[in-house]
Amino acid sequence: MIQPLNAQTHAWLKVFAVSARHLSFTRAAEELHVTTGAVSQQIKQLEERLGFRLFRRLPRKLALTEEGERLARVVAQAYDAVGLEVDRLRGGVMSGVLRLRCLPSFLAKWLMPRLPRLQARFPDIDLHITAEDSNLSLLDGGYDLAIDLNDGHYAGLQTTPLIDEKIFAVCSPQLLRRRPPLTHPEALGYYPLLHDVTAWRGSHDYAEWEHYLRAIGGEGVNVRRGYTFNRNQLTVEAAIAGMGVAIARRTLIGDELASGRLIAPFAGSVATGKRYGLVYPQGALDDRRVQAVHDWLKEEARRSLETTPRFDSDG
Repeated sequence: MIQPLNAQTHAWLKVFAVSARHLSFTRAAEELHVTTGAVSQQIKQLEERLGFRLFRRLPRKLALTEEGERLARVVAQAYDAVGLEVDRLRGGVMSGVLRLRCLPSFLAKWLMPRLPRLQARFPDIDLHITAEDSNLSLLDGGYDLAIDLNDGHYAGLQTTPLIDEKIFAVCSPQLLRRRPPLTHPEALGYYPLLHDVTAWRGSHDYAEWEHYLRAIGGEGVNVRRGYTFNRNQLTVEAAIAGMGVAIARRTLIGDELASGRLIAPFAGSVATGKRYGLVYPQGALDDRRVQAVHDWLKEEARRSLETTPRFDSDG
């Protein structure tokens, strides 16, 4: 017969859930308002109780074991279910329409894979989503929440930062077989460059590449050549097809790097000074539905930063 978990084990599981989310006992301790030693000790006690290890203690970082990954998924789902039921008990089911505007690339690459979790968390909220990258649409209203990429300042609107964006060069591995190796920025002169002409609001056609090369010491490369597109997602697809080297946004490129369809020839990424953020009219968060989705998006952004691939010179 399976024995039920006692109160102490439930407490340890809470510590495990936070530690698994951060992959850091120190950051878990900060969130839980206890010492790092207390977190480490409770994880050790939980591992002894369960009979298997949950974390691999690597130099300067933690990694989940296979068992730890499986348990982390189940525990996270359980806490999400508890949160949903608490919301129901506190004020009834939140229902109705919520209008969300989002940048097309961010919607396709970051938000879309997460929408099933949002649907499970708030099954009675009907999202009406519009893919839109015009600043005028934000000023005109007609939405409850918007996700935009800018410097965080919007006259007459409220904002909540989500993710500071960084950029780096990417290309198909096959592209490198036909040209000199990309061992230094100047070698980009032998490669077609792929440009997103809408990199950020008010930027010119070659601004993204100029900003990146200036930061990595490649000012001598002529960037005013190659192919231009009006969406970051299109430059990435062109890079996968082997057409040239593109600028990737750290937040939107994880799947392509993990699968090997694209590689990053140079170590390190470059801050753009722009960030993805939530934008909303004054008083929008007075609506419980808007506040709930707003907070959910903040939490998803925080989690995504903890799992986004890092580069050697990232801060």
